[in-house]
Amino acid sequence: MSSSVQRKRVRKSPEARRAEIVEAAARVALTEGLECVTLRRIAEELDVRPGLISHYFPSAEELVAEAFATAATGELDGLLPADRPDGTPTEHLARYFALSTGEAYDDISRLWINARHLSRYRPLLRDRVAEQELASDDRLEGLIREGVASGEFRTDDPRATAIQILVVLDGLAAHANTDRSNRPEVVTRMAVTTAERELGLPVGTLRAGGEGG
Repeated sequence: MSSSVQRKRVRKSPEARRAEIVEAAARVALTEGLECVTLRRIAEELDVRPGLISHYFPSAEELVAEAFATAATGELDGLLPADRPDGTPTEHLARYFALSTGEAYDDISRLWINARHLSRYRPLLRDRVAEQELASDDRLEGLIREGVASGEFRTDDPRATAIQILVVLDGLAAHANTDRSNRPEVVTRMAVTTAERELGLPVGTLRAGGEGG
């Protein structure tokens, strides 16, 4: 076959094409870092011309911000779905800790480190980071309020408790780029210990729930 023959491309709607670009950018952000999310790099990823990417995202800054937001939203939905038809609040919280402290989430932990650093210089990204932090606060607070309502959790301030837990998780995730093989167990369990203390749960409740899920 002649090399001049072009492969036939499927024509996509503008919405589908934009979503495809953002998803590709999110993949690159997770595996390579936000600095690698450029119009040319994403064009290579999708095997299209850079001009197609710039048609939807005139600047790389817009694409970087959307890539982070998409990856972070996917993480939150995986860790703590908004719709939780089955299970108790305690079971959902135990699952949350089991997932968020596992090695499978190291990539997203590194992405958060990356995004927070770059957001000092990139206003669009800074806005997305703030939005995603607020979304995490809201989602975890909502679960804690459900637990309080059902009598499983005890706290006078679900919002403050949620933020305390997230701050500890963020602190632990800040070491995603370093060797954690010698980390003491008491440090590894710090977020769970904080949650159990602040929610009035017996020691081991959340760990047992995570292991049994």
